[in-house]
Amino acid sequence: MIKTSALIPASGEGRRLGLGPKAFLKLGSMTILEQTINCFYGEVDEIIVAVSKEMFARAKEFENGLVKVIIGGSSRQATVYKLIQASRAELVLIHDAARPFLAKKYIQQSIDSLKNNQAAILVKAVADSLIDKKSQANINRDSLWAVQTPQSFRREVILKAHEYALKNNIVATDDAALVRLLGIDIALIEADSWLDKITNFADYERAKALLEVWHVD
Repeated sequence: MIKTSALIPASGEGRRLGLGPKAFLKLGSMTILEQTINCFYGEVDEIIVAVSKEMFARAKEFENGLVKVIIGGSSRQATVYKLIQASRAELVLIHDAARPFLAKKYIQQSIDSLKNNQAAILVKAVADSLIDKKSQANINRDSLWAVQTPQSFRREVILKAHEYALKNNIVATDDAALVRLLGIDIALIEADSWLDKITNFADYERAKALLEVWHVD
């Protein structure tokens, strides 16, 4: 049986939100991180969470037979690399801690996609009009997607991508970008706005409102 890991980087400081480590803010009766962890229950074989050294003792309280907590790295990319190293599953789903509204159907679609692909990511259609920052010329959004998570990979592929990046001093904004450097095609799974990331205070307030009507399944 093929094993699957959910890898959750949660070691960020939440500077843009300005309320301390974002993953540990309350969202309802639980923290944002706990809400995110709960999305994966019943869908994967293990959940590995990476937090900062300062939050490690608190996060250890979340550990059980399914959830394991480790200390992250000096950057998101370094943290994800440590998470990949900590996993022994064949398939890994890398998911931002600050996206607590992950429907189980997207987890299932991600895993299913890896049966025929080496990598798959969730994306969302761009709804707003776009302009170039310098020229202010309109940009055709029809060919653009906003990238979300989870980003899912065969473990050996994403491990190779991170090792290549480390060796060549490459820093990317997400894990899929590293995999593309290996010339590997990535399957796209269209998702929805529920998966928008909590980044600033307005996002946090929106998440509190969404929680009132959210059902994890």
